[in-house]
Amino acid sequence: MADLLTKELLDKIIDIAREAGAYIKNSYDAHSSKSFETKTDGSPLTDADLGANQIIVTALAELTPTVPIISEESQSIDFKIRQNWEQYWVVDPLDGTQEYLAGNGEFTVNIALIKNHEPVLGVIMVPVTGVVYYAARGIGAYKSEDGKSHPIKSRAYDGKDTMVVTSRRHGVNRLGSVFNDLGHYRKISVGSSLKFCLIAEGRADIYPRLSPTCEWDTAAAQAIVELAGGQVITLDEKRLMYNNREQFINSSFVCIGDAQYPWAEHLTIFNRHSDSI
Repeated sequence: MADLLTKELLDKIIDIAREAGAYIKNSYDAHSSKSFETKTDGSPLTDADLGANQIIVTALAELTPTVPIISEESQSIDFKIRQNWEQYWVVDPLDGTQEYLAGNGEFTVNIALIKNHEPVLGVIMVPVTGVVYYAARGIGAYKSEDGKSHPIKSRAYDGKDTMVVTSRRHGVNRLGSVFNDLGHYRKISVGSSLKFCLIAEGRADIYPRLSPTCEWDTAAAQAIVELAGGQVITLDEKRLMYNNREQFINSSFVCIGDAQYPWAEHLTIFNRHSDSI
């Protein structure tokens, strides 16, 4: 199968994300009272999710017809089939649907390419601001805003003043005891994959996620973080990997900006509290 990691293809994926983001933004602006259905897992589903999904899946199928696609809003594919895939697209057409419904603007379009269980390309588009974070192996990690792109890099950590990113909605109330063990820290809460983006562009140090996520929630963001100099690791200090299990649910993980810092003590703290989170 041909190598997809080219600047030309990355630019096309950015265009697809922008198109889906424009659809979401139009829907967001047009409906002061947003209706939704409830999926079997209890999460909300809006017309914006479905419309953006159709745009992305159709465009990817035309662009790379031989590459399979996994999307949060598409039919699941049995592991016996997908375990043999060398590469595939993984899509979250509207990451942060609860933030979309809340009207706070903290939602994104996520598109990633997985190759041999690793995220090697990621695009995250923010419909409300038009900002795009993107990265690909061999190309680097970038942020595009106001018509200009610039490289992004996660920051070095001095071990003293920890900036922690947390979810707005998942496990926040139960993380207090964890943070107390970290020593001096500051905290910022953000929705969707924007948490990873803060790490990637050097505005925060660590994002612990001890409550469930799925592959489409993390794949694009992990590619961007890693290519910006950070890492996403499970609590047993292994890199978060993809398409290596029956379900799409990720293990608990920690997103870290400074991959060179000895984070073992922090991981021990998260492990100690993980059973109660």
